[in-house]
Amino acid sequence: MITGILFDKDGTLFDFQATWSTWTRALLNDLSEGDAARAAALGAAVGFDMEAGRFSPDSPIITHTPDEIATALLTLLPGKSMVALVSHMNAMSATVALTPAVALVPFLDGLRDRGLRLGVATNDAESAARAQLASAGIERRFDFIAGFDSGHGGKPAPGMLLAFAQAFDLVPEQVLMVGDSRHDLIAGRAAGMRPVGVLTGLASAADLAPLAEAVLPDIGHLPAWIDAQMVAEI
Repeated sequence: MITGILFDKDGTLFDFQATWSTWTRALLNDLSEGDAARAAALGAAVGFDMEAGRFSPDSPIITHTPDEIATALLTLLPGKSMVALVSHMNAMSATVALTPAVALVPFLDGLRDRGLRLGVATNDAESAARAQLASAGIERRFDFIAGFDSGHGGKPAPGMLLAFAQAFDLVPEQVLMVGDSRHDLIAGRAAGMRPVGVLTGLASAADLAPLAEAVLPDIGHLPAWIDAQMVAEI
């Protein structure tokens, strides 16, 4: 029985490469004040190729919190404070142009019609996440939204996930944690939830499969997968 689904945001609800490559390029150009060589160096510090517009598999932008990303950048930004940089990053991310992984409104409405509790657990800041979800017209479709700064910690620790379960008296074993990264799936396992991977981020099926109960092309395949689980339980 599945009673709730907790989604990662970037790479899960939204296609990661399509959404965040443009944002990252804009951020690094801004921080480098138009100096191409400096922008390239900043990109290297966070695993982003400015010329190709691609992320390396271990880029902290994929899975880490804004504080951790800022720490990598600050080594090349003398005089810039952590607080100022994180604030700047959050402000830019709140207005990023999002590319949904699927048509999100009907997808989420279909899950809600099944009586499922829905949540978002992201390593982004909560305020930026809420702004992005609102711009996509889906914020109110979630019962729970938490970021790394919501008081529960960041992934791969399970704090956000357990807070979701506790908020609605859900049994963790009956909750799906759906994400595109190993951080998401490790957090799901640590919380005692059922981890499901999707391939709309940068991780491959081979990366995710050892940690996931299933690896799906995208979240649009979830309803059919859930139906199959229900049949198997009969």
